[in-house]
Amino acid sequence: MRFRTWIVAALGLSGLLLLIVVSMVASSRKAQEIYAQLDQLNVHHQNVDATLRRLRSDVNLSGIFLRDYLLDVAREHAPEYRENLAKFRESNKTTVAELLVLDEPQAERIRSLGTQLDEYWQTFEPVFDWTIGEKVFRSASFLRKEVVPRRESILAIAQEIEELNNANVASQRDEVARRYESFRAELQRLFWQAMLLGITVAVVVVVRLRVLERRSEHAEAQMRELSQQVVNTQEEERKILSRELHDHVAQVLTGLRMELGRVERMSPAVAPVVAECKTLVDDMFRTVRNLALGLRPSMLDDFGLQAALEWHARDSMSRFAIDVDLQTDGRFEALPDKHRTCVYRVVQEATTNCVRHADARKIQIRVHADQTQLHVRVSDDGRGLDPDQPRRGFGLRGIDERVRELHGTMTISSAPSGGTTVLVTLPLPAGVSMSEMDVPLARAAG
Repeated sequence: MRFRTWIVAALGLSGLLLLIVVSMVASSRKAQEIYAQLDQLNVHHQNVDATLRRLRSDVNLSGIFLRDYLLDVAREHAPEYRENLAKFRESNKTTVAELLVLDEPQAERIRSLGTQLDEYWQTFEPVFDWTIGEKVFRSASFLRKEVVPRRESILAIAQEIEELNNANVASQRDEVARRYESFRAELQRLFWQAMLLGITVAVVVVVRLRVLERRSEHAEAQMRELSQQVVNTQEEERKILSRELHDHVAQVLTGLRMELGRVERMSPAVAPVVAECKTLVDDMFRTVRNLALGLRPSMLDDFGLQAALEWHARDSMSRFAIDVDLQTDGRFEALPDKHRTCVYRVVQEATTNCVRHADARKIQIRVHADQTQLHVRVSDDGRGLDPDQPRRGFGLRGIDERVRELHGTMTISSAPSGGTTVLVTLPLPAGVSMSEMDVPLARAAG
C-alpha cells in the first residue's frame, strides 16, 4: 500500500483546525468567567463600601443632630429632632440588614455592630425628657461620656468591617490573578501544541513533497532520455530508409527503365506500351526520390548542411509557391552530425509549420555562428500564434527534444501585427569554430 500524503495532510490540518477552534472556545469561556468574576468582585466591593459610608454618615449626622438639640433651649423643637433621629435609626437598621446580605463572612461582626447601634440609639431616649436646666448642665458630660465613645466604637467596627472587606477583595483579586496566570499558561500550552502539530504536518508534507519532486525529476529525466532515444532512433531509421530507397529501390527502377528501353529497341511493335511503362517508372522514381529526400536528404551526409538547406529552400518554393530567403554564415562542415541534423530538422519543421498553419507568403531563414554558439532563426509573415491557444505539436516537441539534447534553447514568438519567429541557439562543441571564413556565405535560396 502506497503512502498517501493527502491523508496525513488532511488529518493533520483537521486536527490543527479543531485544536484552534477548541482552544478559542475554551479561551473565550475562560476569559468570560474571569471577567464576570472581576465584575462581580468590583460590584460587591462598591456595594459594601457604599453601605458602610452611608452607615458612618448616618451615625455622624445623628451626633450632630443630638448636639444641636442639646444646644437648642426651645422645647418645642424636641419632636422634630426626635423624628429625625428616628429616621437615622431606621436607616441604620436597614443598612445593617443590607450588610448582612452583602457580606455574609462578616455576619458576626455586623451583628455586633447592630447591637452597639441599638445601644447607641437607646442612649438618646432619656435626653428628650430633660428640662432646659438639665440640658444646660448635663449635655457636655453626656456627649463626652456616652455619645462620643459609643459613636467611636461604632465607627471603629465599621472601619474594621471595611478593612476586612478590602482584605477580602484583595484576596479575591489575588485569586483572579492566579486564575489569569493559569489561563495564560493554558493558552501558551495550547499555542505550543498547535505549533508542534503544525510543524509536524509541515515537515511531513515538505518531506513528502520533496520525495515526490525527486521522483518527478527522475521520471522527467527518464522520459526526456527516452524521448531523445526515440528521436535518435527515428533519425537513424530515416537515414537507413532514405539510403535504402536511394541506393536500392532507385537503382532497381533505373535498371527497370534500362530494360524497358532495350525491349523497346528490340520490339518496335510494343513501343507505345513500353513508353507508357517508362513514364510510370519515371513517376515512381521521382516519388521514391522525394520520399528519400523527405526522410533524410542524402546530400546532408554527402555534401553537408548548407547544401541540404539550399535544396530544402528550393524544394519548398517549388512545391508550395512561397518565397524562401536563406542566408548562412559559417563553416558548417566542421559541425558534428547531431548538430547538422538538429539544424536541418529545425528549419524543416519551422518551414512546414509556416506553410501549413500560418498561411505565410514569405519565409526568412538565418543560420549564423559566433565564437561559442550557433543561431538558427526562421520567421514568416503569416497570421502568427494565438497567445491563448499556443500550438505545440509533436513536430515542435521533437525539435525541442533535439535542442535540449544538445543543451540548447528554443523560443517561439509572435508579433502583434502578425508573423512568427522560431529562434534556436545551440552551444558549439569544444574545439569547433565556424566563424573564421575567407568569404561569408550569404545568399538567397533559388
